[in-house]
Amino acid sequence: MITVLVPYVLWLKAIHIITVIAWMAGQFYLPRLFVYHCQTNLGSEESERFKIMEYKLLRMIINPAMTASFVSGIVLAIIPGVIDYHTYWWIVKLVCLFVLTGYHGMCSRWRRQFEIDQNIHSEKFYRYMNEVPTILMITIVIMVVVQPF
Repeated sequence: MITVLVPYVLWLKAIHIITVIAWMAGQFYLPRLFVYHCQTNLGSEESERFKIMEYKLLRMIINPAMTASFVSGIVLAIIPGVIDYHTYWWIVKLVCLFVLTGYHGMCSRWRRQFEIDQNIHSEKFYRYMNEVPTILMITIVIMVVVQPF
């Protein structure tokens, strides 16, 4: 049954790459919004605008892109011949994916804290956290393209 998808591997890879790019773009932008949100006064019109922007970014772009990335990635992983399971690069990629998913969950929690005016982190914290998806993305791309292990 799965072998019927072999002719569509390149299309599936394209879909996977497109959805990962959308997911990562959101993961880069959301913490940046948090940095700017920290600079606003609680209850201000500007703070309320950031709440809407953060909500829409997460619910309308990041979450659907993550879901599509997972689905397309899983489909690719079960097609025979796409991944050589005798190598180890895919394990490193999978670990990075789990960390990125956890980071996604943390961003969701931080957004909810902003939504109820209960943010506990500083602007500097979000500036540092904004680097996490970059490090993960670099590692994942190297694992997939170079396959060093």
